[in-house]
Amino acid sequence: MADNVLVTGGTGKTGRRVADLLRGRGIPARVATRSPAAADQVRFDWADADSFAGALESVRAVYMVAPTGAADPLDAMRPFIDQAIGAGVARLVLLSSSMLEEGGPLMGAVHAYLKAKAPGWTALRPSWFMQNFSEHQHVETIRTEGRIYSATQDGRVPFIDAGDIAAVAVEALLGDDFGNGDLILTGPETLSYDEVARLISASSGRPVAHHRLTLQELTSRFEAIGIPGAFAQALAGMDGAIAHGAEDRVTDTVEAVTGRKPKTFAEFVLENGPRWKL
Repeated sequence: MADNVLVTGGTGKTGRRVADLLRGRGIPARVATRSPAAADQVRFDWADADSFAGALESVRAVYMVAPTGAADPLDAMRPFIDQAIGAGVARLVLLSSSMLEEGGPLMGAVHAYLKAKAPGWTALRPSWFMQNFSEHQHVETIRTEGRIYSATQDGRVPFIDAGDIAAVAVEALLGDDFGNGDLILTGPETLSYDEVARLISASSGRPVAHHRLTLQELTSRFEAIGIPGAFAQALAGMDGAIAHGAEDRVTDTVEAVTGRKPKTFAEFVLENGPRWKL
């Protein structure tokens, strides 16, 4: 009987939390990685179709995180999705974004493909991760410069904890009667980046400021760390959309699905203060 859950991106921010929650519920979690080094890991590479069959053996559900830096996620993910459906996988749960509508760019195209092809699917559309400040993107500039760089201006964001995203993902993966559709996931409040900087300053005991960039300046920063031009522009454009209010809303989806309230940003910074100290 197929009872494993395959977790792509299984060592990333949400994937490792999904795997941990599954194990905590006694569900076999199979972590997909290009270089497996543990008994619960399996070789998997989005670019290598020969790795799909082994990864999908005895799998009932898949948590899908797009390959890093893919300019066209659907082109990169379609062969695997087709093989998973053909292998009888019952549930496909996609990590997308609150800013990417069905049929839109990037993960929006994958969302639309699942709707058209998959028998059981969920598109998770979380807002921006709290962990962007503690594990990725902003953490180094906070630690070394006391700065958070963005082009969001005074825009507000309902930052969400990766653990809350993972908790919803697990319910979607395990619930055969969960229903198909997309879920917009947010934290319980909206904050500007200026407010985020003040909260991190209070937690870390050192001054942290939000440094405001133009869209072109942010694009150039992304390109300087190796992000291709078109993708860098798309990412910077999301900051521009935030500046114009695109993320200024909250939903009750996390509590409705999991039965508990999502973490606040104040709780998050209390837990992570040491990460921002040199």
